[in-house]
Amino acid sequence: MANIGRLTCIILIFCACMIVPSMAGSQFSSGSPELSAYISGTNEFSPGDDVQLPVVIENTGLNEFVYSQPGIINRDDLPNTAKFLTVTLLPGDAPVIVKSNSQMLGDLDGGSTANAVFTTKIEPDAAGGTYLVPVILNYTFLYSTNQYGVDLVTNEYKTENITLNIPIKIKSVVSIDVLSAIPEDLNVGNEGYIDMQIRNTGSENGTKSIVKILQSGTSPILPTDSSVYIGDFPSGSTATCRYRVFVSGDAQPQTYPVDVVVIYQNDEGDFVTSRTDTVGIPVGGKIDFSIISPPAIMNPGNTRVINVEYKNTGNTTAYSAHARITPEDPFITTNNDDTAYLGDLQPGESRTVSYTMSVDPGATLKEYGLDSQIQYKDGLENAYTSDTIQVKIDVNKPAGINAIVTNPIYLVIVIAAIIGIVYMIVQHRKKNK
Repeated sequence: MANIGRLTCIILIFCACMIVPSMAGSQFSSGSPELSAYISGTNEFSPGDDVQLPVVIENTGLNEFVYSQPGIINRDDLPNTAKFLTVTLLPGDAPVIVKSNSQMLGDLDGGSTANAVFTTKIEPDAAGGTYLVPVILNYTFLYSTNQYGVDLVTNEYKTENITLNIPIKIKSVVSIDVLSAIPEDLNVGNEGYIDMQIRNTGSENGTKSIVKILQSGTSPILPTDSSVYIGDFPSGSTATCRYRVFVSGDAQPQTYPVDVVVIYQNDEGDFVTSRTDTVGIPVGGKIDFSIISPPAIMNPGNTRVINVEYKNTGNTTAYSAHARITPEDPFITTNNDDTAYLGDLQPGESRTVSYTMSVDPGATLKEYGLDSQIQYKDGLENAYTSDTIQVKIDVNKPAGINAIVTNPIYLVIVIAAIIGIVYMIVQHRKKNK
């Protein structure tokens, strides 16, 4: 009997092993993605800001009803998963420039978040306020499934394209635009003025406002008087400012930048600085002079007045100009006659002055160059000294009567002849008497 019982158990176990039960599968009868979007961190920006805007996409979709039973095949996708998610940021009516293209974030499961960062810029003249920026989400999700038999499942997907609006806040600020910048007597190596007209293009009404100009990088334009107080600076208003600046002597005649800012008190009582506006300022060439008269002719040992014509070859007037010559061996000036008054010389104007010079009798016959400089004032009464220019003097052999007068041998012969003639005249008169 024991053997019969043991055999019966083996047969039952064998039969049980031959019957393979089906694994229980799960099927969801409802559920879909639920997407929302928001900005991570602050959403408040200032006009002119370059912003890396971090947009967070959150999926709160649930699979509400699920049932399991043998014979159901498990699905690879869940109904609440947003598949192939693409995010696009548009400016809408907001004063925002979006520089980034659409971004693909892949699959976003329910209960998960994904981040997309967009490169944007707030327009410099944006008015303060709250704006809605559209975020377009494009994705696919599992809509329904059908199972045929125990080994065939068909999935039906749908594509959604939804638009969400996220708020951003733009601060009210004073924003400036330089309407004009006109230089006056502004030349290389000199001081001059800049007259500016500046408009408040922002939405903030500034009070206790100061308009400042600043050196822009390595620009050779250096402010001497850099601040102008204008007080109230309402939105849309225009202020006129005048600045005194200096241009370094190593600059070239061209346009150079100057930075402009406004320091003002906002409606919260805080003093803030506006964004910088940069404007180009044309700079003229330095005041320069040349000598346009031909070289003076002198002979060894003689003294004479030489005429020198100076010309203003610069782009602005030289005021109260004086010319000075520096004599060197073999020349000397008589009665300290080394300075001459030129007066005011406008661009392109010339004037002739005279110096009394003497040449040493042993001077070498050649062309000499004597240093000369012009001392003058600019329109702001600043005194300057020009670069050195040379007065050309050609020392050569005397000719004609000068050759006789300056040659000792000829001079002795002439004197002897004159004495002989006088002697003969005297003797002739004595004989007649």
